[in-house]
Amino acid sequence: MLSTVEQKRLQLSRSTAASKKAQFGQFLTPASTAAFMAGLFADGTGPCRLLDAGAGIGSLSAAFLERWQAGGLHFSRVAVDAFELDQALIGHLAQTLDRYDHRGDFVSKVVAEDFIHTAVESLSGNLFAPPLTPYTHAILNPPYKKINSQSAHRLALRRIGIETVNLYSAFVALAVALAAPGGQIVAIIPRSFCNGPYYRPFRDFILERAAIRHLHLFTSRSKAFKDDAVLQENVIIRLERGGQPGPVRVSTSTDDTFADLVTHEHPFARIVFPDDPERVIFIPTSAEIGLTEQLPAISATLADLGLQVSTGPVVDFRLKAHLRALPGPGTVPLLYPGHFVGQRTLWPNPALKKPQAIEHHATTEKWLFPLGCYCVVRRFSSKEEKRRLVASVVEPATFGAVPWLGFENHLNVFHAHKQGLPEPLAQGLALFLNSTAVDEHFRRFNGHTQVNATDLKWMKYPSREALIQLGEWAMRQGPLSQDQIDARLLTLAA
Repeated sequence: MLSTVEQKRLQLSRSTAASKKAQFGQFLTPASTAAFMAGLFADGTGPCRLLDAGAGIGSLSAAFLERWQAGGLHFSRVAVDAFELDQALIGHLAQTLDRYDHRGDFVSKVVAEDFIHTAVESLSGNLFAPPLTPYTHAILNPPYKKINSQSAHRLALRRIGIETVNLYSAFVALAVALAAPGGQIVAIIPRSFCNGPYYRPFRDFILERAAIRHLHLFTSRSKAFKDDAVLQENVIIRLERGGQPGPVRVSTSTDDTFADLVTHEHPFARIVFPDDPERVIFIPTSAEIGLTEQLPAISATLADLGLQVSTGPVVDFRLKAHLRALPGPGTVPLLYPGHFVGQRTLWPNPALKKPQAIEHHATTEKWLFPLGCYCVVRRFSSKEEKRRLVASVVEPATFGAVPWLGFENHLNVFHAHKQGLPEPLAQGLALFLNSTAVDEHFRRFNGHTQVNATDLKWMKYPSREALIQLGEWAMRQGPLSQDQIDARLLTLAA
């Protein structure tokens, strides 16, 4: 039966306009992914109440029911609530569920209502809204679409304590809220919820109410929903409502064939660091414990170092009127990643087709840093690049007698309360970040190609004294090779 649903999915995927897919934010789940997701549920007995919100044509429900009817799950009966708003899909969804309705132990209901509003009304105890009985299981491929801060959805979610910026995280949060104690939720969602300030309230919400039991990462950004040409890092997550944190199974595959599936188990403390106030969710892609996790000397936080890291505040397209192609009277240097070549600061850079200066006056000064020595890290790299972390030192002597510097948004800047750093500290920090061990550690925990300031905030560092010693050593050398950098980092273990 699942093959019939898959044929319908492929047909609809080819015939549905991209604009409509974007409007609903919903991309139908391939059969192989649906079967994998259904396979993640732990077996159980007794009655099952299954939630499929944003059900599409029912691929996920079908995979779950196939596993149940084949004997892989031992429920005495199954009841499915399938929510879907797209009128063009509801008929297909009903047909999918009807195929399983030939026994007295199965009942299904297609709910052609807005899942968010229906769930909120039930959870808030609205006497005029039909209550939703808690679900023992939920399987979701929720819509991926931003929620405006003053939209009806956002305001409704706030009524029950859910603050989030996207439909997909709203659906998962509601599924957790609607789950019975011990209920299992399996969802395929973008990886973006794992870190960053926008999804912090969502992470708090689910981690306070559920335990993470499984994380699956598709290492290719283009193949999980390849039929719809979706370019997005996707993860599958299994949560247990009310569960206590424990070991987490982490699996990876390149794509939805799962041909190269690899699975490891990690302690929860390696998924969410116990002392991390941001509650970033990491997905380690190997069982190996890296050098930076083994060395006791690498244990300081940025706060311990008296440092901060910020994304470069100059967003060029927003400040276009104040940017200049070349330096001139009344301007100060504007720095892009292209101004850092090897271990040198090259400004102005004749080969760079970017503005090289920004006007300095009362309007722009709030976006500028005082001239000084800073450590900067490039924010973006391609997935195929050898290094993810690329750090450089801003050399103030490069710029002459200028009072300020501008850092463009594609750079992260290490600073001390928006002031420059002592040069040995900046040099030591850059050496540490440019080591192979730190880069490999970062890649294991961060599959995305963007290096956010938040990513750099949670990292552990050598002490301030150790960084200064590394920097003083680096300043006595010529240009450093990768082997020299890596060998010097090992001296921290001495």
